[in-house]
Amino acid sequence: MVTKQLLKGLPEDADLRRADSLAREIFSDVANKWALLIIEALGERTLRFSELRDEVEGVSHKMLTQNLRMLERNGLLERTVYPTVPPRVEYTLTEPGRALRTTVDAMCGWTHRYLGHIEEARDRFGK
Repeated sequence: MVTKQLLKGLPEDADLRRADSLAREIFSDVANKWALLIIEALGERTLRFSELRDEVEGVSHKMLTQNLRMLERNGLLERTVYPTVPPRVEYTLTEPGRALRTTVDAMCGWTHRYLGHIEEARDRFGK
């Protein structure tokens, strides 16, 4: 977590501990399973809605739509609409989205590394 020392000189909007900070709102937006999985699925690629839905197994049409809109609103992905019939829509990460992907990749790596440990702990807890 960010220490008070590191926050000196930053605007109040950057303080995750403040309930009314923009940083907390952004953190809340992107720290959900669907947003993280969408960011991971996009990677360095450009994908259409149906391709994303296939990549992010289990996401509903509604949840994918909501999360894509939120990521676009926060400037983490770009939505391009082509004037065809039916319209073709593609999604790609922006520079801030690609930077966040580095963190998402690290979280995925952590998950893979400690999955066995977590499974063992859950088994012990459930007994």
